[in-house]
Order: sequence, then C-alpha cells, then structure tokens
Amino acid sequence: MLSRTGREDNLEECLRNLARDCIQFRPKSPPRVISTHLLSKSFFDKKRGEIKAADKVSLEVRPGEIYGLLGANGAGKTTVMRLLATLIAPTSGSATVAGCDVVREPGAVRSRVGFLAASTALYNRLTAREMVTYFGELNGLARREVDIRLERLATELDMHEFLDRRCDGLSTGMKQKTSIARTLVHDPAVMIFDEPTLGLDVMTSRAIVRFVRECRDRGKTVIYSTHMMHEVEKLCDRIGIIHQGRLVAEGTLAELRQRAGVNDMEEVFLKLTGQEGLS
Repeated sequence: MLSRTGREDNLEECLRNLARDCIQFRPKSPPRVISTHLLSKSFFDKKRGEIKAADKVSLEVRPGEIYGLLGANGAGKTTVMRLLATLIAPTSGSATVAGCDVVREPGAVRSRVGFLAASTALYNRLTAREMVTYFGELNGLARREVDIRLERLATELDMHEFLDRRCDGLSTGMKQKTSIARTLVHDPAVMIFDEPTLGLDVMTSRAIVRFVRECRDRGKTVIYSTHMMHEVEKLCDRIGIIHQGRLVAEGTLAELRQRAGVNDMEEVFLKLTGQEGLS
C-alpha cells in the first residue's frame, strides 16, 4: 500500500497531467481571414495638413462571415478597404488577408481578394462576356476555366440576356452585375464590396444582396460597406463602425443595439458615432 505521502504525491501528479491535457485540448479561438493591427493611413493636404483617413484600426474578420463596415462619407471605411485590397499602402500598422501580409505580399493578397468599389469602371467597347473573360485571364485562369466560371456567375447574377452586349449599352444594374462578375471570376476567398447597390433599382439590389448572402453560405469571407441600413440588418454577422478614421464600435447587431440603447439601426449608428441630434 502507498503511504499517505505517496497517495498525495500520486494525486498531485494526476492533477498536473489533467491540467496539461486541458491546456492541450483547449478549444482554439476562431481563425481569422482578415486581421488588422493599428492600421493607419495619412494623407497631406496643403490647406488642412495631415489627414488621418484611417487611424489605428484594429479588426478581425472570420471565415464565412459578412462583416459590415459602416461610416459616413469621408469617415475612412473606403480607405480601410483599399488598404486591405493593397490598392494603397499603409502609413503604419499591419494587416493580413488570407494569411498574407498586405505590404510584404501584395500579389498574393490580390490573388485571394475580389474588390468591388463604387468607382469600378468597365471598358465600354467590350461586351460583358469579353470584360469578364479579360479579367479572368488577367488573374491567370485558363480560358476553359474562365468559361466555366463565367457560366456559373451569369446564372447566379441573371446575366445571360446581356452577356454579348457592349458595356456602353448596358443599364446601371447590368453594369453592376458585370462588375461583380469580373471582380469574382477568379473565385477569391475574400470579397470586399464598397456600396455595391448604390443607385440600383429595388429588384437588382435584392438580387445582389441575395448573391452576397449565397457567397457567405459557400464559405466566402465578405466585407460589406453600405449606407442602406436594411441591408446591414439582412446580411451582416458582425458590424464595425468607422468615424473620423477610427473604429468606434464593433459587434453583432444585437450587441450594438444593446450598447446604444435603441433598436433602429440608423439611430444606433448616429448614437455610436456621437452624431445623435445633429442630423
């Protein structure tokens, strides 16, 4: 038989082993597809001096998540998205997208990202089909693979009736669908949409919102910027609010409502940015 001291030593060793096993099998935190740390971008204006378009922004976006990025015009949300897409370089701070650093590995980031901005332009003399094909090949896809992906996108976005029409003859909604297709033809893991429904009619807007939701359901990671609060409520899993270049609030819709003490999303936005009563 073990002595009292021996039993105590044995029990202590069992507890140590149990603690070690608990640490070993502790659930890991959710992986991050997008991560920024104190990400900043400054511009210099002759009249106003230094302008901090993005000011120490730290955020994380998880796989299969739609992250809504809200802010008034000039708040800095487009700057943050352009930094993530490597269209501009940060002044300071860091960011990774799909495991790649935006400064050290910009080419790798671009191959994994589809970025659609309100200013995205089309070549007027090309047809919608030619436009999407051109960008597919520009991203290194073989022609056969481009054709397969274009067929899928055309079906999902209801583009078949105008695929062979020149871009200068397309309606606003048709042009936006073509822009989305050219942005996503290389099947990126990360999708960044900057006001994708701006100026569109109700039916086209609904189709694009549905498409974005379906992309999330297929495991894509999405950053979605909009001024349409009903789109935020329908789509976004989590929301970040940018004001004067800073991330001033972040959370689920329920968390932001609780923090603001109101339910209406417009009121939530105004309250958390300190603009309540100014509108």
